[in-house]
Amino acid sequence: MMSKFMEWVDARFPATKMWEDHLSKYYAPKNFNFFYFFGSLALLVLVNQIVTGIWLTMSYTPSAEEAFASVEYIMRDVEYGWILRYLHATGASAFFIVVYLHMFRGLLYGSYQKPRELVWIFGMLIYLMLMAEAFMGYLLPWGQMSYWGAQVIISLFGAIPVIGGDLTQWIRGDYLISGITLNRFFALHVVALPIVILGLVVLHILALHEVGSNNPDGVEIKKKKDANGIPLDGIPFHPYYTVKDIVGVVVFLFIFCFVVFFFPEMGGYFLEKPNFEVANPFKTPAHIAPVWYFTPFYAILRAVPDKLFGVIAMGAAIAVLFVLPWLDRSPVKSMRYKGWLSKIWLLVFCVSFVILGVLGVLAPTPGRTLLSQVCTFLYFAYFILMPFYTRMEKTKPVPERVTG
Repeated sequence: MMSKFMEWVDARFPATKMWEDHLSKYYAPKNFNFFYFFGSLALLVLVNQIVTGIWLTMSYTPSAEEAFASVEYIMRDVEYGWILRYLHATGASAFFIVVYLHMFRGLLYGSYQKPRELVWIFGMLIYLMLMAEAFMGYLLPWGQMSYWGAQVIISLFGAIPVIGGDLTQWIRGDYLISGITLNRFFALHVVALPIVILGLVVLHILALHEVGSNNPDGVEIKKKKDANGIPLDGIPFHPYYTVKDIVGVVVFLFIFCFVVFFFPEMGGYFLEKPNFEVANPFKTPAHIAPVWYFTPFYAILRAVPDKLFGVIAMGAAIAVLFVLPWLDRSPVKSMRYKGWLSKIWLLVFCVSFVILGVLGVLAPTPGRTLLSQVCTFLYFAYFILMPFYTRMEKTKPVPERVTG
């Protein structure tokens, strides 16, 4: 009966073909390691954000007069509202942790190199949309840090010559941040951006499955096939990697739930203390800083004395990631076979990024500003010098087959 039902479905919709193309007959390299958990975990957290977000909107009121009170209502009076809010708020930070580790794996194993340039571009577009989604959602609780953080970020657009003032007013929808701003951010956060993100995720996966997954060796498994056209070093994604990913999901959920139940605010890094006060345009917090996942770019902004050039530097720090596939001139993909220059520069880049993230949280001092400027220089040097050190360094021979 089930077979006949599937025949009826397949005659009208390619259900079996999709299952085979993307799971049961999609052959992935057999040497995936720990870093390959984070793609599926990103999908898991995305589902968590969508489901919890839908439930939160049922009790949330997007108006300047009632937004903060509705969040308190969710936390205190809605049945299981507190856990829904913490799952969503903590999930935002978990999302960026997983995405940053997913991006690090791409840098580590050269997953942006030919023929996966488009996979990387779609991934960067997802990252950009996630930043916009997180920023829009950050205003919705209408707390002190939400209000003033948005005030600082939106005001940056005013530094753009000629159109800056009009652009800032257009983003706010008013002469200052008000209920109109909150309402349009709510619409973008709940409807527009999730649709764009879901579309980009589909394109990211389709592009990946078209060219095949990379692996820690950077070897193209499609080059070595048996008589049936099956890669010698490949195994079906289902059931082998679906089962493996379940292990990663279980471990992740243990850690995630532990944070949600015991440290949902994470000492003020996930949920800032000023955000437990209602937004007050007449009372500025002692120190305004964005959420931790924005702080590396915020530190780059503050490292440049001129406001306009600071905004340009912050934008360039994100834009340069899009051209990464064309900056790396190395004949090998994986860091396992690259030279010592690539390894040192990747380490310098990661350390600089983390330091910038820490400095972005802290109040500026002359010493911290100097350190931010040094780390900003190293951040951009990683990309600007990449065409030179990847071409001149001596690489190791890459094996013809994956090493396991």
